[in-house]
Amino acid sequence: MKNPQNIQELARLTPDYMGFIFYPESPRYAGELDSGIVRALPKSIKRIGVFVNESVKEIRKKYDEYGFDYIQLHGNESPEVCREIAEFCPVIKAVSVYSSDDIRNAEKQYSGVAEYLLFDTKTPQYGGSGQKFDWQVLADYNGETKYFLSGGIAPEDTERIKNELSVDMVHSLDINSRFESEPGIKDIEKLRIFIKEIRNEQDK
Repeated sequence: MKNPQNIQELARLTPDYMGFIFYPESPRYAGELDSGIVRALPKSIKRIGVFVNESVKEIRKKYDEYGFDYIQLHGNESPEVCREIAEFCPVIKAVSVYSSDDIRNAEKQYSGVAEYLLFDTKTPQYGGSGQKFDWQVLADYNGETKYFLSGGIAPEDTERIKNELSVDMVHSLDINSRFESEPGIKDIEKLRIFIKEIRNEQDK
């Protein structure tokens, strides 16, 4: 998220989390966003600062400025870096997934360090591909760290998510590009329908 009006519109749908990317090469870069807009979000919406291979000093600066509830690391950050950040804010560590080995190795590396893992599709870039990986590899995951599922989740995936994924381990769904009218601008109506269906909410 990066547009103040779009942020306020989405907040009315009460998502569990809202992410703000501080990676200058991303088309969703939120570096110019007024921190007061983020801090004004309802406490029920957890605020996530997303960084890629950023220094701990800069992450701490943004954490203090924006009041993040979580720090998501989407680069090649080591367990040691994650541990250092976790001293002041819980960490969500993104993992690029192609095969079962990727998720097993992630659990070995980051168990006890990251609050959650985030499984995204392996590409040459740092996320944002809008592509799915093979969800069948998730069946081989037996780690204790719950995870966010990311990578090309679309409005039409609702039934597949409900039928195929283990609700015991999938902590949250990270939805992004397939719900946008342009990078960083969310299609509120698409999100409203998807959130309602995922939460099994009835029309009022």
